[in-house]
Amino acid sequence: MQKIKLGKLNKLIIHNIGNKGRADGVRFSDELTDFGNVEEIINKLIVSSFKFEELYEFHFVPQLDLNPMYSFVSSIFSNTGEDNFIEQSKNKGRYLYDKSTHPQIKSGELCVFYMNDCSINDEIMDCIGIFKSENKENVLKIEDKETRYGLTNVSGMNTHKLDKGCLVFNINNESGYLIALLDNTNKSAEAQYWKDDFLSVKPQRNEYHQTNQFLGIAKQFVTNQLDEDFEVSKADKIDFLNRSVDYFKKNETFDKKDFEDEVFGDSNVIESFRKFDHTYRQDNEVELADNFQISSQAVKKQSRVFKSVLKLDRNFDIYIHGNKELIEKGIEKDGRKYYKIYYEEEK
Repeated sequence: MQKIKLGKLNKLIIHNIGNKGRADGVRFSDELTDFGNVEEIINKLIVSSFKFEELYEFHFVPQLDLNPMYSFVSSIFSNTGEDNFIEQSKNKGRYLYDKSTHPQIKSGELCVFYMNDCSINDEIMDCIGIFKSENKENVLKIEDKETRYGLTNVSGMNTHKLDKGCLVFNINNESGYLIALLDNTNKSAEAQYWKDDFLSVKPQRNEYHQTNQFLGIAKQFVTNQLDEDFEVSKADKIDFLNRSVDYFKKNETFDKKDFEDEVFGDSNVIESFRKFDHTYRQDNEVELADNFQISSQAVKKQSRVFKSVLKLDRNFDIYIHGNKELIEKGIEKDGRKYYKIYYEEEK
């Protein structure tokens, strides 16, 4: 994982971008925003909002330099003057408005800023930040009057969490820069306009991305495909999921053949997994190496969604964390189903 530190805010401008599908329109600023009184709050908001585990880069078909956002960002990095910064920030706003057509996309403030003295693995560089504030927060403003205090409801930007944003670091420009991304407001398909339609970014093939993707493929195979090809119980599927996570937890490097042998074992199951893996990569345009360094952060994230609970009607939940030989499934003569569990110590 790369060591990234953010620097000092240099320029900031704010525009209002509406929903084009509703013909909301836009309102552009012609001058930079004075952030002197709130610089500390903005810096804290940016630093606390972004994570640097999975990183991205601009891309575009058929070629990178046809990506409008890549062009706007490149122009600012090559000419950091105030007039060019303002003009390119407006270009970003126009482009975002063109992509804001889905009825669920909210109007909001688009903030574009320039930051000096950032560092990646101790290499100093500049950074361009973009974020959009969609969800407003209400606060009560206390007003000091001559004979009493008054209260006024004020709506404004949340100072604890950003809605949508990205940081573009001035490095690897020929391959699409280095980008940190966030979208806290929407996870549904129509909300991908920020990442896919507006920014047009793809994950970098680092250890976090490789680990995250492969664990996802293994989970999809076990939960959706395995019982299509074989007769397996839910306990068996949970065991495969547990072994998948355990492999990544106890190893520092990943080897696909070792993973298949250790987790699936049976040659028929391995062959089924290889077919599923190949089809999944083609259908989802996923590129993965067969050997890579394992990211512990990605393992921690993925392991949260690997279910190890066997739910029986509404009466029992059995948590399975290890040896599947300690649980047996059967059917009584009267047709009732059962699980028999073996243990050494009651805690």
